[in-house]
Amino acid sequence: MGPQTLVALLAERSRLSVFSAAVLGAGTAEEIVELTGLSARDVALAVRRLTDGGLLSSVEGRLVAHVTAFKDTIREYAEQTPPEEPLDPDRARAAVLRAFVSEGRLVAIPASRGKRLVILEHMVTAFEPGVKYPEREVDAVLRAWHPDYASLRRYLIDEGLMARGDGVYWRTGGPVELP
Repeated sequence: MGPQTLVALLAERSRLSVFSAAVLGAGTAEEIVELTGLSARDVALAVRRLTDGGLLSSVEGRLVAHVTAFKDTIREYAEQTPPEEPLDPDRARAAVLRAFVSEGRLVAIPASRGKRLVILEHMVTAFEPGVKYPEREVDAVLRAWHPDYASLRRYLIDEGLMARGDGVYWRTGGPVELP
């Protein structure tokens, strides 16, 4: 059953009330009339429509609500998002990156040196080896990752991934992709 059909079946107040009563345990039309205050005619029409639609059925003379229809519909019609491509081929490093990087931004600077190093080695790949960058440009790149770009810049220097001199920075470590 598609989402539109499911919603249409419950779009009228009388059918929604009848279905709700059946979910709560009312198993006969008389019990539903008593529980909802609807007329016997309205209950009969709603029961027929909900039965035809697959949300109710009769089992041994009692009405049974099929509440799994909602989960089944979601499972069948939910958009399937492709699995995210790992940020690193190494599973342990990819797990650290997944924990701290969301939508291309660093959500927090890891307190653990080991995890911070994984993050820094990933970030330093934004800089080309052999290219000298003015501090302003380094800050702009790091600001795109996290608001505390000054700490990131300091960590990159302290870990030997970048060096600085005379107001310029250059990459000195981290992974390099080979052609």
